[in-house]
Amino acid sequence: MTDAPAPTPADDPLRVARAAGRPSLPKRFYEQAGVAEEAGGWRLVLDGRGANTPGRRALRVAQAALAEALAAEWQAQVAVIDPTRMPLTRLVNSALDGVAERRAEVVDDLVAYAGSDLLVYRAGDPGRLVAEQSAAWDPVLDWARDALGARFILSEGVMHVTQPEGTIAALRRAIESVESPTRLAALHAMTTLSGSVLLALAVVHGAATPEAAWAAAHVDETFQAGIWGRDAEAEARLEARRAEFEAAARVASLG
Repeated sequence: MTDAPAPTPADDPLRVARAAGRPSLPKRFYEQAGVAEEAGGWRLVLDGRGANTPGRRALRVAQAALAEALAAEWQAQVAVIDPTRMPLTRLVNSALDGVAERRAEVVDDLVAYAGSDLLVYRAGDPGRLVAEQSAAWDPVLDWARDALGARFILSEGVMHVTQPEGTIAALRRAIESVESPTRLAALHAMTTLSGSVLLALAVVHGAATPEAAWAAAHVDETFQAGIWGRDAEAEARLEARRAEFEAAARVASLG
């Protein structure tokens, strides 16, 4: 009786299952990505033809610099078009297909972060973590008070705190002042990725760099990693989210 041959990579059921679960990516069908000025702004063009969003809207933005950044993403695609390597395009598509028509809902969603913003809920101990949170978060709260007129009440632990009506009104004014749909989409993305609308607003207003804001959003994780060490898979996930955050910050600066 002979032994069965070892399975080849193509026969490996796990490999086959993973491959089946991955969507096939469309092949690159154009030679040159560029931009064209037209009524209403600057449109992404592929071989001279106007590109559309997944919702069949013109992929057009009001800012030439943002359009050029989109074109650079499309030009950087090689054999296939991989959306995971096109964070600016994904965010602009979201802005044009969703945020532009749901502006009031997006604003309300962001205002709701007043009750759960990361910067408001502080550790009671250990002392080093308390100090690190204060060093990273207090300057942003001071900026929100001075620049936006939003004075936040802090809480220790997870006990919910209701913010004053004046604070919520000031926060709403700050969010509503972000008129561009692309910038509002970027603000929303940075808020959900960081857990803090205050950090996101600080980036939009230039009061914090994207790098500093991301570090501030992860003071607790950095502290814990210093004690227990880092997990490779968790770090990879965190790095992917950081790239999304920085892409949103770039859209905010360009759009």
